[in-house]
Amino acid sequence: MSESTLPPSLNQHVKILSGFAFSSVGFNQLEGMPLIRIRDLANANTEVRFRGQYDAAYLIKNGDVLIGMDGDFEVHRWNGGDALLNQRVCKVEAATHQIDQDFLYWYLKPKVAEIHRRTPQTTVRHLSTKDLFAIPMPPMGAEEQAVIGRVLDTLETAVRETEAVVAKLKLIKQGLLHDLLTRGIDENGELRSHQSETPHLYKGSPLGWIPQEWNCVALKERLKRTTYGFTNPMPTVDDGPWMLTAADISAGQIRYEQARRTTWKAFRQLSEKSRPQIGDVLVTKDGTLGRVAIVDRNDICVNQSVAVLSPRETHDANYLSIFLQSPVGQQIMLADSGGSTIKHLYITKLAEMVVPWPSTTEGEAIALRVSEMNGRLATEKDYLAKLTELKNGIVNELLTGSVRVTPLLTQK
Repeated sequence: MSESTLPPSLNQHVKILSGFAFSSVGFNQLEGMPLIRIRDLANANTEVRFRGQYDAAYLIKNGDVLIGMDGDFEVHRWNGGDALLNQRVCKVEAATHQIDQDFLYWYLKPKVAEIHRRTPQTTVRHLSTKDLFAIPMPPMGAEEQAVIGRVLDTLETAVRETEAVVAKLKLIKQGLLHDLLTRGIDENGELRSHQSETPHLYKGSPLGWIPQEWNCVALKERLKRTTYGFTNPMPTVDDGPWMLTAADISAGQIRYEQARRTTWKAFRQLSEKSRPQIGDVLVTKDGTLGRVAIVDRNDICVNQSVAVLSPRETHDANYLSIFLQSPVGQQIMLADSGGSTIKHLYITKLAEMVVPWPSTTEGEAIALRVSEMNGRLATEKDYLAKLTELKNGIVNELLTGSVRVTPLLTQK
């Protein structure tokens, strides 16, 4: 394609400012202006300051579009406050009315990612301003660009706000778990007051203060059996009982979608210890240690990387699972792991593990509180996944013009 037939590019429509090579003599962590380096872009958080004179042209404000010129070429919208633009980072801004500044951020992200993919790598990839100037012009005018920018900004804000809600709920859950497993729930359905406020409600134990009504017991006292799964090779088929390894258990759940399956014949030939029953608690004993899930169906078997804890009482499973997944439960479990290079959980030590144990009624109340919190967290996570999917799905369609926003132009 000759130069005369090349599609119009951003060349005359954007300004690119490459960062300045500030003298390291002025670098420090306490005085002067924050200095933006490539490593600071992702979190909008600077580590180094520059003390000395500088050209105001290199002063970056919130909302400026920045690109790392080495490595991954990622596009970011700065949100870390006033700072100086260091070398190997560039600022890109609209230079004519044909480019909307807010849209430019979204438009550059896939274009720069494409440049990164086609840039050969020797040691470290380098982005040239020439490559940025050569990016084709958007297929829509500035007015439509502005609407697209607002739509994508709105979706991005919704995603970020939902991420914040999820993060907050996780912190609340951590605090709730600590309170439930140290203070418990009284006969009125409320958390007991703190030990420092009502010491008569608590007693000392090997695990610290626990409610008077609770006991510290060896885990084996609450279990019918502690064992682990098969060690022999098993056939793999497309349909049949699930065959679980430690890799198939995470975040309190069995990941059936990734688990392999085996034949019914091989399944039936396994001993009972390799075929956990509904209500049994699974704990990963090899690989990533201490991940926990409750068995929710009978057509599964486990290999030797998974320990099977069978509670004496079915209703104990939920409380046991909650405790084992809690920070204190994880700490106790992992403290007893053995192995010089590859760590293991030994079922004999697991059975001897000391746990705080409430009454059946209180244990069920604790499990209900945690279940309600998990439900809230799952709802927000599901909403976040849908928002993210919507945003990712619509970005390319809007930026390429395959989906137009012209009806929204009259709603400004």
